Amino acid sequence: MMRAVSFTLNGKPLRVKVDDERMLLWVLRYDLGLTGTKYGCGEGLCGACTVIVDKDAVRSCSTPMKVVAGKQVLTIEGLSRNGQLHVLQQAFLRVNAFQCGYCTAGMIMSAYALLLKKPQPTRTEIIQAMDDNLCRCGSHTRILEAIENAAAASAGGAR
Repeated sequence: MMRAVSFTLNGKPLRVKVDDERMLLWVLRYDLGLTGTKYGCGEGLCGACTVIVDKDAVRSCSTPMKVVAGKQVLTIEGLSRNGQLHVLQQAFLRVNAFQCGYCTAGMIMSAYALLLKKPQPTRTEIIQAMDDNLCRCGSHTRILEAIENAAAASAGGAR
């Protein structure tokens, strides 16, 4: 059903008129021009489309707009502040935790959600939290290292 859906996107109030069954991924990419969130499998299995909704990592390819009404949505574009990359983004760059980069935004957003809940996770906790995010290039070891580095650097977790 077409209706106005209001939510906060990257810290700014927003109201869009959309089919409330339309997936958040398509609204972000095509209606709002935020292309950092990627289409991967379309089934919510790979993690490329991960965004944060009210501090939880969700798959935007399988999240209808009606679910985000009245909520806070954070995408990779909203993670940096005042031109300064987030500590996770800095860590991914520092350890080269990507190859093709397609999965990177989803990886960072999943890691961000983990650090919100567990600012100093163990390696096992990181592996468990990131297990459903796929990287076809095989950068998993560097991704784990980046998350560990970000947790150590932030000392208080994700901001």
